[in-house]
Amino acid sequence: MKTKFVYVLLVVALMLALTPVASAAPNGATTCDQDYTVTAGDWLSKLSDKFLGNVKAYFAIMAQTNYKNAEDSSYAKVTNPDVLEVGQKLCIPSKADAEAFLAKFDPNKGNIDLLFAKPAAGQLLVGNWWTSGGEFAGINGVYELYKKAHPGVEVVHGGIAGGGGVNFKAANLTKLQGGDPFDVFMLHAGAEVEQYDPAKYLTPVEAIVEKTQGSVMPEDLKKLLTYEGHIYTVPMNIHRGNVLWVNKKVLADNGLKTPTTWDEFFTVAEALKGKGIVPLSHGGANGFEAAQTFEVVLMSYAGADGMAGLTGGTKSWSSPEVTQALETYKKVLTYTNADRNALSWDQATKLVIEGKAAMNIMGDWANGEFKVAGKTDADYEGVPAPGNKGMFMLVSDGFAMPLQAPNKANAEAWLEMIATKEAQETFNINKGSICSRTDCDYSAFDTYLKSSAADFKVSRVLPTITHGSAIVPSWQAAYYDIIKLFEANGDVAAAQAALVQAAKDAGAATP
Repeated sequence: MKTKFVYVLLVVALMLALTPVASAAPNGATTCDQDYTVTAGDWLSKLSDKFLGNVKAYFAIMAQTNYKNAEDSSYAKVTNPDVLEVGQKLCIPSKADAEAFLAKFDPNKGNIDLLFAKPAAGQLLVGNWWTSGGEFAGINGVYELYKKAHPGVEVVHGGIAGGGGVNFKAANLTKLQGGDPFDVFMLHAGAEVEQYDPAKYLTPVEAIVEKTQGSVMPEDLKKLLTYEGHIYTVPMNIHRGNVLWVNKKVLADNGLKTPTTWDEFFTVAEALKGKGIVPLSHGGANGFEAAQTFEVVLMSYAGADGMAGLTGGTKSWSSPEVTQALETYKKVLTYTNADRNALSWDQATKLVIEGKAAMNIMGDWANGEFKVAGKTDADYEGVPAPGNKGMFMLVSDGFAMPLQAPNKANAEAWLEMIATKEAQETFNINKGSICSRTDCDYSAFDTYLKSSAADFKVSRVLPTITHGSAIVPSWQAAYYDIIKLFEANGDVAAAQAALVQAAKDAGAATP
């Protein structure tokens, strides 16, 4: 395995058309300072250091090679900067050309279209934060469907790493405001849309939603999608955020059962800790993990009506249920891995997959990580988190279309396709989620997803604080900061007072 490019947030993958007719490079015919044939042990940063004297110039080689491929198919099409195949022919730019490219290219701002020559039928720039193995497996299946239906369009996976869109959202807003948007971009159902000033920057898509899945969409989801009279997101799935993931072997080997209450959890956790096993893996590098885990704990004390009251302004954050939740969460943290702040959500999930930890609280996007790792029902299970039975924390992923989408026809075709039954079954079976349509066939889905679909029908469906469907972005940001500080200092009184103030600042305090 070669070294990952840890300093780059952008993960790029291009889903190629069968025989796209491409234009030349942006500056005319492409010139190569020299050609290079990939050998075993090569990777782009190594080659950029060798030929350009700059380990960070590998994107220049990638772009120059892709431009050359548009003119001469004997050159490689580089779809991922981390992956090269022996025998591929690369176009190495001059140092001057590389420097000129790098002066324009900033992966943190999402201008990934510069890496690829544009085909005659245009591109589809898909902005998202799906970069982990399970996430990309899901969206890749949809790219393949789109490619078959639109073989002349080049699909660019604009993945900016960071769970929950922690890094993507800022870059996306910058592109929108700068008049250089993605064609489509990921957006959660709910209040998250407010941060993008939708009346100014986004295209209403209620006509597409009604045409494609309006008659088979849960009414609760349709209400959640509606903002100031319009729908701006075409949903393609429903995730459950309040799931406890369990390594069955770790518990069985220690004579323990999956906990359903916090008292049972602490009994199990204490037994595991006494044997040197991490009871609950926990991440923090993406910023949302702490916020979500605390929200799950809060749900177990406040209940469905209480959560609606806390976010709707009819229940005070000074209530004893919030105090209990903070105290419980503080105790939960004593059973987590010491390096939690250094791990992303999927790295924390990996600890459970590998048997290095027994449990993890995470949304069911974690299910895709277990599947990619080859795990089966015999290895793991996903169940409602302690005290959460009967409640379904809804996180719905979808895509929005900017008013200034550069390839609008391709974007509209994408939105119509992701709403279809075929696309949603293809996507969700790999992603680890269920359809936003009620008519999907779950016979080929795994045990967890079948249980999730069944629970969704009978549980109280709750919008999520953490992922922006229950509260406005300014309140969400304050909530994140409060829980992050609480994880560091454990001050229950201070955290609760801050939560009360945040609700007041957002105009959601009780009378």
